[in-house]
Amino acid sequence: MTKHAFIPGGLAALLLAVAWLAPGIAQAQGKFPDRPLRLVVPFSPGGVNDIIGRRWAQEMAQVLGQNVVVENKSGASGAIGAMDLVRSKPDGYTVLIANTTTHVLNPLSKKDLGYDPIKDFTALGIITLVPTGIAVHPSLPVKNLKELVAFAKRNPGQLSFGSAGTGSITHLTGEMFKKLNGDLKIVHVPYKGAGPGLTDLVAGHIPMYTPTISPAPLQYHKAGRIRILAICSDERLKTVPDVPTAAEAGMKDFTVEAFNAMFLPAGVARPVLDVMHQANQKVLANAGMQDFLRKAGAEPVTTSSPERAVQFIQKELKRWGPIVREVGGES
Repeated sequence: MTKHAFIPGGLAALLLAVAWLAPGIAQAQGKFPDRPLRLVVPFSPGGVNDIIGRRWAQEMAQVLGQNVVVENKSGASGAIGAMDLVRSKPDGYTVLIANTTTHVLNPLSKKDLGYDPIKDFTALGIITLVPTGIAVHPSLPVKNLKELVAFAKRNPGQLSFGSAGTGSITHLTGEMFKKLNGDLKIVHVPYKGAGPGLTDLVAGHIPMYTPTISPAPLQYHKAGRIRILAICSDERLKTVPDVPTAAEAGMKDFTVEAFNAMFLPAGVARPVLDVMHQANQKVLANAGMQDFLRKAGAEPVTTSSPERAVQFIQKELKRWGPIVREVGGES
């Protein structure tokens, strides 16, 4: 006698429906992505964020087998591009390359920003870290950070430093340098962007500048036209092995690294996030990509994850909050 399991009629119908739908669900998940993706760059073409984003898009297209179309949505210090992502459908097809400005400095300094850097995004991962540094004109009689601090103390209010603008990561680098050394009396000179300030340093119009360590200041340092006294990172850079870290120069708590990170909108399904995270990791593991990033002045981050990215940004928000409020207030 053959035994048959008894299933009530309603349950049998439900199980049959699930069995019929399951292959379709699996197939739909397996297809992602089945059309081109869109990468939002929240800054103008030609900047570091844009250059890195475009190369990332090329590499990601190879990994995913779909084109990644780059769109520049600049304005409001990156807030316009960030809001573009926030308003996008959370299906994994729109990605944002964000940075310290969009996800740390803007939230700390702008009251009516329109987005929360944690709640309104799904982090894919931190992809690069770009340290800042302390640079001086060769005519300034200092060869290291200790001599610079001593000079500033001997000449209160007579020394000035340039930055890429009030509230920028380069501005905060200078303010942190002052604070960690007993509130040095050094005058801040804000510029409209990184280029003009660096140009004035090279020309000798300002004695000190706090650049992000990108190709331009590195080239000027190697040519002897500026002197980078220290880099605010945990390790020396391979591109300028002669320049010590701030810790090696006597300032162990002076680490300042701007980041670039990839984000999806809030609410993206975990299977889609997993596909994108794995693809992102493959891109960053590519030796050619790593070489490209280092030449652009950025150190690739190959160990990030959605969870680690959120933790990193939360830590940066907490770290910079008091300094931003002290030097710039809220707008």
